[in-house]
Amino acid sequence: MYPDLQLYIDGTWRAATSGETRPVTDPATEETLGTIAVAGEADLDAALEAARNGFEVWRRTGPWERARIIRAVAELIRARAEEIATAMSLETGKPLAEAKGEVGGTADQFEWYAEETKRIYGQVIESRTGDSRMAVIHQPVGVVAAFSAWNFPALLPARKIAAALGAGCSIIIKPAGEAPASCAAIVQACHDAGLPKGVVNLVTGNSDMIARYLVSSPVVRKVSLTGSVPVGKQILHLAADGVKKVSMELGGHGPVLVFSDADAEKSAEICARTKFRNCGQVCISPTRFYVHESQYDAFAARFAEVARSIKLGRGLDEGTEMGPMANRRGLETIKELVDDATARGARVLAGGNPPAAANRGYFFEPTVLGDVPDDARIMREEPFGPVAPLTRFKSYDEVIARANALPFGLAGYVFSNDLGTATRAYEDLEVGMVGVNEMLLATAEAPFGGIKESGMGREGGSFGIHDYLETKYVKVKLSERAG
Repeated sequence: MYPDLQLYIDGTWRAATSGETRPVTDPATEETLGTIAVAGEADLDAALEAARNGFEVWRRTGPWERARIIRAVAELIRARAEEIATAMSLETGKPLAEAKGEVGGTADQFEWYAEETKRIYGQVIESRTGDSRMAVIHQPVGVVAAFSAWNFPALLPARKIAAALGAGCSIIIKPAGEAPASCAAIVQACHDAGLPKGVVNLVTGNSDMIARYLVSSPVVRKVSLTGSVPVGKQILHLAADGVKKVSMELGGHGPVLVFSDADAEKSAEICARTKFRNCGQVCISPTRFYVHESQYDAFAARFAEVARSIKLGRGLDEGTEMGPMANRRGLETIKELVDDATARGARVLAGGNPPAAANRGYFFEPTVLGDVPDDARIMREEPFGPVAPLTRFKSYDEVIARANALPFGLAGYVFSNDLGTATRAYEDLEVGMVGVNEMLLATAEAPFGGIKESGMGREGGSFGIHDYLETKYVKVKLSERAG
């Protein structure tokens, strides 16, 4: 049911040169699911050479042929949805229904970029003189090194792989060691769709070593990362030495603004269901809930009620609504944040601990904290887990200042039935994405990304492909007309 994974280099699955492997753990049982190969420098050199050669082939493949192959990848992913979702549920713990939804979104990325590869438009510039012509063209940047996170182990790599392929680039993808099988299934679909060898390569193993080796290589001309802010800063330093093109989707700390004219109970229902999706391990998860004092009591009561109703369990079990956290370090961090908040005066409205019945697995109750002060760690550090801190506000200017006070700027949310208030708020929030009376933002046709320390560049939408392209300006001097 869960594979032992090898490296995929130059169109072939192979063991690491050293033969070394590492286990992949089921977060619901703490048992070993399978193994991954641990790539060494020789394996990375082979991947770099394969990607260099693959790029020379793929960049010269016409856009309609590229589109045909990329669309075939989407079709294969959809045909294998059940198999991919099952492996994903095992490696992440997320409920099977959520895993199936992610597989569908993964296929959408390939379908979208199959279409975008035919729409890489240039520009003709009117020349000042009649004897010259000026134009702008876009060309693929080259070999891409891409690093993905474990919380959406198919969708996150798909955003990078599909956009790179659409632009005409080759790519070396490094999925998270905690959840590699979903990405491997995408790579297998690329192989089966007829992608030329070397265009997509997959390596696993020591994340720090692989990142340093690939980013430092002159072969790599573009780096894409989904990860934490500290890791993003390290990668930026490495990329700066080679002046490489970089796009990053880093951590967030999504503020939610519930204004006095919002429907408190309806807003709480939406917020709670979204907050506990994927056990709160979502980069754009709502994580700081600022509720107008006139709506606070009703909002908090409904939020806590929904949290207490959520059924925990193994992702593949019938009726499970929330699975375990991905690893023990995340579980320990969440407990520390809850303890810190309560020590500073926050009230536990729901949850607050690992469930009493769980004697194994990284489970934590859906937790709601009330009246959390701004100096609590959870209001300053991203809580990547199933904890929702609630606090009150009095005025518009106050809540905007508090929401924008952190260095993060990925996503934010506004609940208001007043068009003026909603418009001002989404314009004033310092984030890359805003949902107004809505929290499901991610979709293939829209740009995804943040500002400030939450990253740079965009994935998805018509903007996403341009992070894998270089712009070239051309001016041609015409020869004099004969005779």
